[in-house]
Amino acid sequence: MTTHNTPLYLISALALAVSQGVHAQETDQAKPEASQNKGLETIVVTGVPRRTTIMASSVSVSSVSLEQVQVSTPRSTAEAFRIIPGIRAESTGGEGNANIAVRGLPVASGGAKFLQLQEDGLPVMQYGDIAFGNSDIFMRLDNTVQTIESIRGGSASTAASNAPGGIINFISKNGENESGSVSTTLGLDYDSVRTDFEYGIYLTDSVRFHVGGFVRQGEGPRETGYTSNKGGQIKANLTKDFENGYVRLYYKHLDDKSVGYLPMPMYSNGDSIAGFDAQSDTPHSALFTKTVRLNGENQISSGDIRDGMNPKVDSVGFEAVFDLDNDWRIENRFRKSSISGNFNSPFTEQVGSATSIAESIGGAGATLSNANTGEAFNDGLAMKMVTFDVTMNDFGSIVNDFKLTKSFDDDTSLTFGYYASTQNIAMSWLWNSYVMELKGDNAALLNVTGADGTELSENGLYAYSAFGNCCQRDYDTEYDTRAPYVAFSTKLGDVSIDASARYDSGEARGTYAGAVTSTVDMNRDDVISVPEQNVAGIDTANASPVNYDWNYSSYSIGANYQIDPSLATFARISKGGRANADRLLFGKVRADGSVAKEDAVDEVNQFEFGVKKRFDSLSVFATAFFAETEEQNFEATSQTFFDREYEAKGIEIESTYFIDAWDFRGNLTWTDAEIAKDALAPEVVGNTPRRQADLIYSLMARYNYEQGSAGLSFIGTTDAYAQDNNDLKLDGYTQVNGFVSYDLSENLNIALNVNNLFDTVGITEAEEGSVPENNIIRARAINGRTTSLTLKYAFN
Repeated sequence: MTTHNTPLYLISALALAVSQGVHAQETDQAKPEASQNKGLETIVVTGVPRRTTIMASSVSVSSVSLEQVQVSTPRSTAEAFRIIPGIRAESTGGEGNANIAVRGLPVASGGAKFLQLQEDGLPVMQYGDIAFGNSDIFMRLDNTVQTIESIRGGSASTAASNAPGGIINFISKNGENESGSVSTTLGLDYDSVRTDFEYGIYLTDSVRFHVGGFVRQGEGPRETGYTSNKGGQIKANLTKDFENGYVRLYYKHLDDKSVGYLPMPMYSNGDSIAGFDAQSDTPHSALFTKTVRLNGENQISSGDIRDGMNPKVDSVGFEAVFDLDNDWRIENRFRKSSISGNFNSPFTEQVGSATSIAESIGGAGATLSNANTGEAFNDGLAMKMVTFDVTMNDFGSIVNDFKLTKSFDDDTSLTFGYYASTQNIAMSWLWNSYVMELKGDNAALLNVTGADGTELSENGLYAYSAFGNCCQRDYDTEYDTRAPYVAFSTKLGDVSIDASARYDSGEARGTYAGAVTSTVDMNRDDVISVPEQNVAGIDTANASPVNYDWNYSSYSIGANYQIDPSLATFARISKGGRANADRLLFGKVRADGSVAKEDAVDEVNQFEFGVKKRFDSLSVFATAFFAETEEQNFEATSQTFFDREYEAKGIEIESTYFIDAWDFRGNLTWTDAEIAKDALAPEVVGNTPRRQADLIYSLMARYNYEQGSAGLSFIGTTDAYAQDNNDLKLDGYTQVNGFVSYDLSENLNIALNVNNLFDTVGITEAEEGSVPENNIIRARAINGRTTSLTLKYAFN
């Protein structure tokens, strides 16, 4: 592959000034004189027994303001996570469906298995790697967010269920700062129009509210041939302050269609194939928008590829926090969410000449179906496509976290808590198979004919199934979690000590059913075509039970030694766990619904040692880490189960540096990871896990002037292997983003953002483990250069 080496100047800059992510209350463009004394003194609330500063904590924690996120020019929610230390966010799937890893913990099959995404302290989804239901699909970053707090490492094991690797928490604005804003963002070289709004105010001396959201539409950064991003979100909260605490009510409504990008064809060195630009094209096409299939109840129904990832979320909740007599403090957070929607996107199963593709399904040739219908198409490249057509019937949840804290003095506290959640996972997989020309900008479907002239496909469809009838599935399951926990913290002179323990137990109940085939006149023309002779539906008459329990214990012990006001060091040892959910179905669940204990829970052991140093204008936070991870998993695209153990060690560095009108922020994480054991594929033991780079980094350099700011951000990675066989290597790359903002008046600002300024090619994942004979792989790449202009009016 073509090498994209990491610039030496970038590594040098990172070693001196890697950023710590910013300030919890920063709401305007940061100025050096206003920011340089915060950093390690930022107050954090996520994943700690009680509010504390980063400097005084034995936890690897960062707080990033919305303003700092915006100057890194993210085009999706997960792209914002790339500036958080230790986080590897492969955000090439569109608005959601990102793969998110932390500190070398594996991402064997997608999602964020060992990391929990939260909104205001409660999980968006109890399981971050639900098949076609990754947590980031159901959340959107907008101007209602005040800060993004994150903790990495073992302390998260006892702070949340199923989050041994870390927590990323969106903290909403709540009206405490009386202000508002309206902004419109236009894509200058891609089709996108988005308007954001937010407003917060005190209604009385003790009652305040905040409301905001966004609405948008457009084709997006790649050419789909139709309006593929359309919808919006609204969030609101109302707070009543009392003398000794507060009560806050929440509401969220999200209904947003966004295109989902799956692996697509390109050459193994990252070059584009003629007629298909790997940076701006996609197999989506205006000529391929509808599917016909049997639904979960075996009724003929239609799916719409234009729905893409379409989460429909309605959440209500409350938060109550009160200081009581005798130094007691009580907290309770509750949320009920109704969640449904669709996931529909074409997946490239195979690439080859049109003739070879036709032969692979028993045909002799191909003709164009819906463009110049009947015209021969045997010389060009073609693709076998599978529609990942999934209906999210019910992903709803109920979550409650109760906490009672006793403070014995200013330095010692004891917390008792009880966490309870119910997570529904009910969905139907309704996949079909098609043949399509390999082309960007509205590719046509292809019909395949046999040597005797028999039509083997209809309008490009050659099978009402996928991958040999593997993937017509329907399941309706419910996962209950109960977790009492306790946390203790104290201070002995200059040493702060904290210890915590958690006991998670749960049960899974429900049913699941696989495929059964029959003859069905799908288009109701009274003629049974070749594809209609073998239509896959759901075997509802032979559904299998899900009926198993699980439990695991977690603990975390840490100490922070404040050597002097500007220097501290900490150490931590932790054990955590992660219960497995829907990915155990169709292979790991026994006939009676039970699951082996070793399959139900994966455990993670972690060790950390860190140093925090603050100078006049420079702060540095460095952490060495080691992790041992068990994993049971299932990958839908390859139909593969995993039964492994991993080891990872590394160093994470974050820092801020200020000089005159300049500020520099960034982070780097060096990781050495390997597959330590594998029960199913012992030949990969000792190899580096797929997509795990030695070094990932983020750097932002900004110049602040009186009427705005300008700067660059660098997001990068070194080489990584595409698969666990460690043959095909994906080149490292550095993505450069640029921004400039200017105050047209006191309240009116205009900003220009360029994502991927130099149009760099960067591949985040590939289906192939080795270079195929035709040198064409199926991969997800970062989008090419996109430029947007934002006009924002802020008011008080």
